[in-house]
Amino acid sequence: MLLETIQNPDDLKKLTPEQLPDLAEEIRSFLLSTVSETGGHLGSNLGAVELSMALHYCFTTPQDKIVWDVGHQAYTHKLLTGRRDRFATQRQYKGISGFPKRCESEHDAFGVGHASTSISAALGMAVADNLDQKKNNVIAVIGDGSLTGGIAFEGLNQAGHLKKNLIVVLNDNEMSISKNVGAFSAFVSRKMTTRHFRELKKEMKELLTNIPAFGKDILKFARRAENSLKGFLTPGALFEALGFDYIGPIDGHDLPGLIEVFNNAREFDGPLLLHVMTTKGKGYRPAEETPDKFHGVGAFDLSTGKAPAKSSTISYTEVFGRTLVDLAKEDPKVVAITAAMPDGTGLNFFNDALPDRFFDVGIAEQHGVCFAAGLAADGFKPVTAIYSSFMQRAYDQVFHDVCLQNLPVVIAMDRAGLVGDDGPTHHGVFDLSFMRHLPGLTFMAPKDENELRHMLKTALELKAPVALRYPRGAGYGVPLDKKMECLPIGKGELLREGTDLTIVAIGSTVMPAVKAAEQLAEQGISAGVVNARFIKPLDADLILGQAKATGKIVTVEENVLQGGFGSAVLELLQDNGMSQVRVKRLGIPDQYIEQGTQAQLRKDVGIDAEGIAAAVQAFLKN
Repeated sequence: MLLETIQNPDDLKKLTPEQLPDLAEEIRSFLLSTVSETGGHLGSNLGAVELSMALHYCFTTPQDKIVWDVGHQAYTHKLLTGRRDRFATQRQYKGISGFPKRCESEHDAFGVGHASTSISAALGMAVADNLDQKKNNVIAVIGDGSLTGGIAFEGLNQAGHLKKNLIVVLNDNEMSISKNVGAFSAFVSRKMTTRHFRELKKEMKELLTNIPAFGKDILKFARRAENSLKGFLTPGALFEALGFDYIGPIDGHDLPGLIEVFNNAREFDGPLLLHVMTTKGKGYRPAEETPDKFHGVGAFDLSTGKAPAKSSTISYTEVFGRTLVDLAKEDPKVVAITAAMPDGTGLNFFNDALPDRFFDVGIAEQHGVCFAAGLAADGFKPVTAIYSSFMQRAYDQVFHDVCLQNLPVVIAMDRAGLVGDDGPTHHGVFDLSFMRHLPGLTFMAPKDENELRHMLKTALELKAPVALRYPRGAGYGVPLDKKMECLPIGKGELLREGTDLTIVAIGSTVMPAVKAAEQLAEQGISAGVVNARFIKPLDADLILGQAKATGKIVTVEENVLQGGFGSAVLELLQDNGMSQVRVKRLGIPDQYIEQGTQAQLRKDVGIDAEGIAAAVQAFLKN
């Protein structure tokens, strides 16, 4: 087995070009057998096998730096850089990350998990090398989907202006930019990167410039001819306009061709964009035929491509998506917006039912929220569904474009709290802190999937900015009310009376708090439980009343403690002259939480039922 001989990129370079196709097949087999058991990002990684191999065959990391955008295409990179023996632990509790991570390997030049950052980061490295007078190569590998993110174009624009040596590899696996990848255009692309071609082009430019009278006119004609040829054969006009030399399209599964182009690119001066065409799911028919379903997968049957039967309990995501369809059918002003995640946010149901009112803005959360504000300004009711961790990108739009203008935009944040195996880049544990202080924003979190329905109804009727957060995964299987009612704004509910203390919980921690109170009751401790429902405005009457009655409050949240829900309760007590009330806050500590199952991570930070009960017992003893 060739793969077993590869411990680092130097071992790869020892192989002959004739051995590389066999290694590529071994890598695909390894990825399929492993990911079918552990889950992970499969389709894009199967498509990037040859591309990753060619990069490491031609460049020398860590001296040369390869920056992978998002990391959805970096599994082969991990295998070639010493992590094959640990690869089965990727995205598992205390295992290696599913994304490039600087502390994991010297070959991971930049940590990623959110899209569109590679070009800006790589440009920073290229400038740093230039200032240090180093001659290293810097390569950004970005998928075509990530080019929908505005920061990618900001990076391209600056790179074209600075004219530093930077190679951007555009891995086009969705055919979204160009289908023009014939043999002739591939041949032209390889030849355009050769030193001979570049030197000839430079010499011809100098010669024509020095010809009296007609030289400059001939040069202009030559440039137009070259651009016309490129425009006819390639989609590179945009990148050329941004200051890049564009080469492509290139067959991303042709190892000899890739190696030739990359070897030529090492000697290139200035910013260069290499447009590589790959097939998502390459080598595995189910993934090639349905690439969207094999982008991110759980464990599945390798022989059939089918996943195990799902839990019969409906997920929060599906409840949200189906509820929004029901409400939109009653109100023609309701529209839905997502940032490249229709399936992940449940808006696929909306797209199927009401496609004219569904908008996917791509990986452009900032634009999505501002776009929603524009719709709201003209009388519509936009619901923008974005993962909590990705909403961080659109903070200024929530402030400036939505809240400051008091526009009725509903911000639905899926994956709020600990999300599991994607790890710290994807945990949605900061939104309570960075959203609750915005004036005019109403902020809610449901205790279960049925309450989510009523909260969505409430949000759409409020005629003001609303944020709504809910967790990843299945709900509790509670019955769903057919008729949805508007909840009274800023009013929680007392779920359980108590005399020793009150647990005030929000969102996903409410039901564990109820279970903890039941466990405590068996030990003779009377704990009340409040479902806060609203982060903002808080139910001051209910919380202050419970604080006065028991004198002890324990807050629970699936958010960082700094500036979160517990902090809001402390502020409420302080502002009302009740600072003598004893308070214990439970939530995410001041650290980044690694990957693992949601249950395991909640246990680790002490916000599951057992953890809450133990914390209450310790609190009462002090």
